[in-house]
Amino acid sequence: MEAAEEVPSNGSSSNILDDSTFVHSSERATLQSLEAEAVGNGEPDVESNSLHQPLLKRNRTLSASHLAMVGAKVSYIESLDYEINENDLFKQDWRSRSKTQRLQYVFLKWKLAFMIGLLTGLIATVINLAVENIAGYKLLLVSGYVQQERYMMGLITLTGANFLLTLVATVLVVFFAPTAAGPGIPEIKAYLNGIDTPNMYGAPTLFVKIIGSIGAVSAGLDLGKEGPLVHIGSCIASLLGQGGTEKYRVKWKWYRIMNNDRDRRDLITCGASSGVCAAFRSPVGGVLFALEEVATWWRSALLWRTFFSTAVVVVVLRAFIEYCSSGQCGLFGDGGLIMFDVSNVTVRYRLMDIIPVALIGLIGGVLGSLYNYVLHKVLRLYSLINERGKLAKILLSLSVSIFTSVCMYGLPFFVSCTKCDPSLPSSHCSTTGRTGNYKRFNCPEGYYNDLGSLLFSTNDDAVRNIFSTNTAGEFHPASLIIYFVLYCILGLFTFGIAVPSGLFLPIILMGSAYGRLLGIAMGSYTSIDMGLYAVLGAASLMAGSMRMTVSLCVIFLELTNNLLLLPVTMLVLLIAKTVGDCFNPSIYDIILELKGLPFLDANPEPWMRNITVGELADVKPPLVSLRGVEKVSHIVDVLKNTTHHGFPVIDDDVTIPTSDGTKARELHGLILRTHLVAVLKKKWFLEQPRRTEECEVRGKFSWVELAERDINFEQVAISKSEMEMYVDLHPFTNKTPYTVVEDMSVAKAMVLFRQVALRHLLIVPKYQGAGIYPVIGILTRQDLRAHNIKTVFPHIARPKGREKQK
Repeated sequence: MEAAEEVPSNGSSSNILDDSTFVHSSERATLQSLEAEAVGNGEPDVESNSLHQPLLKRNRTLSASHLAMVGAKVSYIESLDYEINENDLFKQDWRSRSKTQRLQYVFLKWKLAFMIGLLTGLIATVINLAVENIAGYKLLLVSGYVQQERYMMGLITLTGANFLLTLVATVLVVFFAPTAAGPGIPEIKAYLNGIDTPNMYGAPTLFVKIIGSIGAVSAGLDLGKEGPLVHIGSCIASLLGQGGTEKYRVKWKWYRIMNNDRDRRDLITCGASSGVCAAFRSPVGGVLFALEEVATWWRSALLWRTFFSTAVVVVVLRAFIEYCSSGQCGLFGDGGLIMFDVSNVTVRYRLMDIIPVALIGLIGGVLGSLYNYVLHKVLRLYSLINERGKLAKILLSLSVSIFTSVCMYGLPFFVSCTKCDPSLPSSHCSTTGRTGNYKRFNCPEGYYNDLGSLLFSTNDDAVRNIFSTNTAGEFHPASLIIYFVLYCILGLFTFGIAVPSGLFLPIILMGSAYGRLLGIAMGSYTSIDMGLYAVLGAASLMAGSMRMTVSLCVIFLELTNNLLLLPVTMLVLLIAKTVGDCFNPSIYDIILELKGLPFLDANPEPWMRNITVGELADVKPPLVSLRGVEKVSHIVDVLKNTTHHGFPVIDDDVTIPTSDGTKARELHGLILRTHLVAVLKKKWFLEQPRRTEECEVRGKFSWVELAERDINFEQVAISKSEMEMYVDLHPFTNKTPYTVVEDMSVAKAMVLFRQVALRHLLIVPKYQGAGIYPVIGILTRQDLRAHNIKTVFPHIARPKGREKQK
């Protein structure tokens, strides 16, 4: 659609065609003649197509759907205005700001960064305290039944408790905040790419995300709280940036200056990095995660503020860990935060150890890509189930909960008990408590159940157990194989149900299982500890699935607290990512595509250099433009009958300053739909068509008001007499929109569009002169997506070899 960032409209979808509407058709006759010639001479070689020749075989108009899945809810999406709108009001506001006001603006950004870190750290602490205590007391109760050999009562208790916790989390998500389902990271990544995701960062979503994460993780489901913590940090940032919820919001003038898309983007970036820091106690890793994975646009000032936010988070977490270490937090103790300290372990590896390390990376890349492929199929299946309604979503979640509970309780009974090492103290082996590497479970005194030590514990404790060092014989290969297969199955079928869920922890547990298996297989041929093999396995599977390298490397270094692991960790991550990229995209990119979010990748397709933006403009619907001084009735008709968000403003018969009275058409700039609605809402009308003075506009509007997005056209009422009045659009028009010449390749235009974080990109003609309209069309993100272009030019991406075979 033209200006494809569309908003819901109650009117028809037809375009307004009058003397201000221009259909670019200068090359249409050439296209038709070339197409006729192509039919007679056979298909041309698309790869060798010149940029000076129009591409052939158009089969429909360039358009796209604007519906996408946000969380578990189908929403109408549009793009965000990250570009600075340099209209007269903005310039006047910037000139009028004193040095004190500019310092207040900078201080407010740092204050909000501090508040984001503080609140994210506090909420992360609450979530960890709740999960450790709820899950801890549940496991202690069930463990008591097992010791009394009341096995059926233990199964009923465990299954019933998990059932109720899952039910609470699912009901909250399904009925109160569907956008709280899943990790939220794909939607955050889309938002920072320039896509608005409605209801994603509101107060109900934040509340449900917190309570739902506690319920889902405490229920023992194969998911983590790391992804939800990233979403929670982003929700906090968005609410702080806009001064509260939509109904209850701070209206202070000095605070409202932050209520715009550009500043909110920076705050949400700080929130995402704070969430990763809260999940892994990794401040530097959190910053690098935001830079590498979620942020599309970055600058040095943002780097400092994100680092400041993560520093605040880690201070808050450390303070609570010190407080809880004395037993003041129930069963929390030393648990609740994944921190695997191996600083006291001497890491030694020989040249021959590079072979198993490289093999771990290879396995991680293959399994990670396979995991992505199967998960994609499962999510498609779940989408069909979820279409049946809310009851189907609840039943699906509860079915997964029951299956998980039965497997985790029943499978340890199928493995044999292992006698405790006599060198271990009796308090460390054959324990019946909530934590510990050697859990007794159903075994007699002096024996332990290795599979029960992994399954009959929280996911965080399972990580510590499987990462444990100097425990070469603790886990049997058969138990690790069962654990790996089970968590592969649970990971695939748990992600996608209607609860807040994260991918980090399930992937860490799966990877650590096969990493430790490989360490056992190497035996005496390696000098690397089994626990360190588990760490490398977890890193390899995460890189193979999520395709992150730098941030993962730093996160694992901050988790292990041992720089000696750096060389082998880097090698594993590089191999795993390289192998995974050979098969499919990262898991978050797959989810973005599955949800229908129009994310723009950093690298354009190679065939995009064979098509020009002028050819895209030729297959778009007619361009709708406005005059500099426009009639109110025409503006209302345009807003009712189109869903475009940007309109070129064209002035006729403008005298060229450097000429001797020569007149021409002028592209004055681009005006946004929200600005038109703001003008109509305030009824800033003129009796006669004329240009206004700057002082007339300043008394009625401010740049801060125009930057806000909560203006709805349906709420504006225009009388019949007002329809005959006029509006001067010049003060509200962005006089410096980004433009490209019609001969520019789509690849180059896409790079510019993404790097500058644009919403609209005007296409201007190569030649200027009398009778030539100053603008050909408007490009939006939907027009630059490879899938949408290929629907119009179906043969554009066909390999050269296949063309020659024909």
